[in-house]
Amino acid sequence: MAKRPNMVFILSDQHSRRVLGCYGNTVAQTPNIDRIAARGVTFRSAYCASPICTPSRMSLLTGRWPHEQHCWTLEDALASDIPTFAHGLGAAGYKTILCGRMHAIGPDQLHGFDERHVGDCAPNWLGSPRQDLGVLAGAQGPSPHGEGEVARSLRLSGAGQSGYEVVDDATTEAACETISRLGAEGRQGKDQPFLLCVGYLLPHCPFVARPDDFEAFSGVELPEPLPKSSNENSWIDAWRRSTGLDKHDPAAARRARTAYYGMVRALDRKIGLVLDALEREGLLEDTLIIYASDHGEHLGDHDLWWKNTFHEESVSVPLVVSWPGSMRQGVQCDHVVNLVDIGATLLDAAGAVPLPRSRGRSLLAIGANPRAEWVDETFSEYVTDLSSAWTGPQATQQRMIRQGRWKYVHIAGHPPQLFDLERDPNEAVDLGLDPAHQTVRRRLSERVLDGWDPAAIEAEVAIRCAEKAVLREWGRRTDPPSRYVFAIRAEDSWLQEPGSPDE
Repeated sequence: MAKRPNMVFILSDQHSRRVLGCYGNTVAQTPNIDRIAARGVTFRSAYCASPICTPSRMSLLTGRWPHEQHCWTLEDALASDIPTFAHGLGAAGYKTILCGRMHAIGPDQLHGFDERHVGDCAPNWLGSPRQDLGVLAGAQGPSPHGEGEVARSLRLSGAGQSGYEVVDDATTEAACETISRLGAEGRQGKDQPFLLCVGYLLPHCPFVARPDDFEAFSGVELPEPLPKSSNENSWIDAWRRSTGLDKHDPAAARRARTAYYGMVRALDRKIGLVLDALEREGLLEDTLIIYASDHGEHLGDHDLWWKNTFHEESVSVPLVVSWPGSMRQGVQCDHVVNLVDIGATLLDAAGAVPLPRSRGRSLLAIGANPRAEWVDETFSEYVTDLSSAWTGPQATQQRMIRQGRWKYVHIAGHPPQLFDLERDPNEAVDLGLDPAHQTVRRRLSERVLDGWDPAAIEAEVAIRCAEKAVLREWGRRTDPPSRYVFAIRAEDSWLQEPGSPDE
């Protein structure tokens, strides 16, 4: 049997693939992620299973769509008896280690990993006190705002320090120490293959970068944001108004975009330290390395920020896979893929048994052969309840299908969306109500609703919302202990006096 590869999977949070050198951005400073791309395959049509953190990550772990494991929101726990790729690799004899973020809710904070270091910045339990971001509280995404106010995460942007980066510093240190230990074990003749997952918080907002990283882009001409669709969907418009994004402050937007580029620069630098540690230990050449993010970031495109939609900037993700000798190097792949395919890829490379109910497909064949058989189709879901302020004015049930050139979105209670990404890659014109596209719309509607019932999901989510209310009150009153949590202090976050980078 051929020697099984070691594996390193680096997963960031909220990284727009438009802000990466290997995806064509000439301003972004990402030499280390580009270094992985130069030694592997860059997937240009990769998507997440949901355009928000927890359901995307839980689907990535299991290979199942969110509705197949009832994990739709940031407050839904993944059942511990659902096998993950960590379980599958452990069953195949791998040592599995996680450093940093997983963003799982509930008592199971391992989900199959043998070891976990540093951990998350949020509690395991609903109702428990949240992390303390100090002056940046509420700037990590949509949050309540005053009448007429610009969204808080745009107002509180610029040069400074987010507590999230403090967590990432500790994660990088733990990952490098782990690699040193694994290298020493290998030299001692311990040949157990390993999977090391490195979970980062950056470049998730708050949109605050350390001064050196912020100044690297201050005054630099960044790519202009994409305009809104000419005939925007009613749900998108309602979401924008409910989150304060209809209130404009150009200086705040410039600060936030500048800081985001700085945060990506910082993330890339940390990834470089991980790659350097692998090289020092002689592990770089024969290790399967994957870089991805759990979802994207609008960054002002379509007059939107954060994620939460099925626009490309939100639901598409960077995905770069390197395995010298087994995959092509320095090439781009346009096949439609999904983060759920990562687990299947890892298990395939290990010669392990596939997860029984996984929807994932191994990327190894198309990574090695551009003519390998592949169906260009994938799905994503966005389902919310009203238990959190950031969900907007109403609960929603949405599902997207990307099939070839077409993207179709079912939005319960609103008109559908349809985009021709071949002719309209920037989604400038929504064809959701165009009579000339009735045939393709009907075909994709039938496909996206096959096995996915929005009314049944709405009823299930309502029940789960009531159950979570009990768990939230229990957590508030009992304050149960959390495991694998990195305690952010209020003083870990600070912000210089806001000012436009152009001033």
